[in-house]
Amino acid sequence: MYRQKQRTIMTVAAAALVPLAAACGSERAAGGSASADGEAQEVTGVHWAVDSVTADGEREQVPDGAHLTLTADGTAEGSYGCNDFHAKASVDGGRVRLSDARSTEIACTDRSADLEKTLARALTAGPLTPEVEDGRLTLTTADGDTVRLSARRAAPLHGTTWTVTSPDTAGRAHLAFDRSTGDTATATVTGRLGCNRVTARATVGDGRITLGPAATTRMMCEDSLMDAEKRLTALFDQRIEYRIDQQTLTLTSANGETVRAVAER
Repeated sequence: MYRQKQRTIMTVAAAALVPLAAACGSERAAGGSASADGEAQEVTGVHWAVDSVTADGEREQVPDGAHLTLTADGTAEGSYGCNDFHAKASVDGGRVRLSDARSTEIACTDRSADLEKTLARALTAGPLTPEVEDGRLTLTTADGDTVRLSARRAAPLHGTTWTVTSPDTAGRAHLAFDRSTGDTATATVTGRLGCNRVTARATVGDGRITLGPAATTRMMCEDSLMDAEKRLTALFDQRIEYRIDQQTLTLTSANGETVRAVAER
């Protein structure tokens, strides 16, 4: 995933996001009304990973992390791969509509910026025709451009390798929770804090993880990596809260310090 330098919520320029004309009558919230085949229920409330976008006959793969979720309260949220976005949304009469899209502004590579504009235009160019089959969603514009997506279930805490994204360790920090013994009292967390390897007890229950003292190696690395490692080490030897939002794990200590990680694919 592209490194994120800054996030400032902004209205995306018309070149990237084309506002939609209001449909006749009032639009209903996403999921508020289903078409005859029940497609509204099939597309809302699902975390859709964006696989590719085809515009003007040219198909491009989309970077990992691009996704779209249509919520039941008439909104959409997601990521173009580098920048996150939010929009109004409706699913009605067998059509999906996104409007008033707003996005973060992050410095991306030239290729990713161009690709994000293509994906943004496809998603907001007007009413989209959805087609759902075998856990895959295709959104087709009136001009025949398509966005292909696949359903992504929330990653489980155990058995997933979680790569730490905040604090920033350039992808060198990761954690894995293990309960393979079937005995929660001896469950463990292992991984790397960026520079040093770590292992500790990890008892999970009721949205909380009780971490034991961290046993680590004693290597020294560059200062920035060691600073991030200190923040990660501070999570241990206490009870912390955890939350999983699809592919993102958030760990929060008693003093409000947070660590975020994403599931490796």
